[in-house]
This record gives sequence, C-alpha cells and structure tokens, in this order.
Amino acid sequence: MKIVINGIHANLRFSAAHLIPEHESCGVIHGHSYIVDVVIEGERSGKFGFVVDFKKVKAIVRGICKKLDHRVLIPLKNPEMNFKNLEDAVEFSIGSKEYKLPLEDCRLLDLRSTSAEDLSEFFAKELYRKLEKLDNNISSIQVGVNEGIGQGAYFTKKVE
Repeated sequence: MKIVINGIHANLRFSAAHLIPEHESCGVIHGHSYIVDVVIEGERSGKFGFVVDFKKVKAIVRGICKKLDHRVLIPLKNPEMNFKNLEDAVEFSIGSKEYKLPLEDCRLLDLRSTSAEDLSEFFAKELYRKLEKLDNNISSIQVGVNEGIGQGAYFTKKVE
C-alpha cells in the first residue's frame, strides 16, 4: 500500500536561492519556487489502518520547507566552494568569484550540491529520520523536489 501527497495541492513548497558552481547557466545565484511531492509505501497498521498519517507527513515536510524558505541554500560539501567564514557571515569563493552573505539569510546544508537531486535525497532522509520514531511499517519513502511545475528530481529511500 502507498500514500501519495501532491505538493502543489498540499502546499508543500518553499522559495529559495542557490547556485550550482561552474554550471554554465546555474552557476550564478538564482532562485526557484520549489514544490515537494511525497510517496510512502508500507504496511497498514495501527488503530486506523494507515500506512502513515497524512497530517503527520505534511507537518514534517512543511517544517523542512519552512527552514529552507526564503534563504540562500549553501552546500557545505561542494568541492568547488572554498569557505573562509561561517560564523557571522557566509564567505566563500568559487574560482575568482568572492561571495559574502549574512548568515541569517543562508541555510547551511551538509550536502555536495543544492541541485533538485540532492535536495530530494535530503528531504527523504530528513522525513524518514522523523517518521522512524513513530510506530509504522514504512518500506520506502520517495520525495520529489520540483524546481517549478514539470521539472524535478525524485529520490527513494528504501527501509531495511
């Protein structure tokens, strides 16, 4: 059995800026209005026979979206980014380009990239980490992060 949550209809969205270092068009700071879709597979269980409660899933995903909303997403593991400061400001360089942004305007992520691919994996793992504390029988979590309608990446986290 699986449940499906369509992010555009469930209002699972956030707006953020990012860059993909050295990419010909995405290598400059730009932004997207992201939409997050969720598919969870598992066995029905509990008093109500749910795979997992829709309300709980949406609350968790909205919480993650809220942390990223209206921020510049900074991938801390990107080998092209040379970080100089992460204390009161975020200072880094990419080749000869220098950046300095207020820390409160950024969300530092332990990722290699802030691509739709890496963000979908980030969401799936964060969602699983929070759902595994609940009593359920989830076998997989798939999250799609769309950079607008019709363009996104999906990551599936299998549960052993």
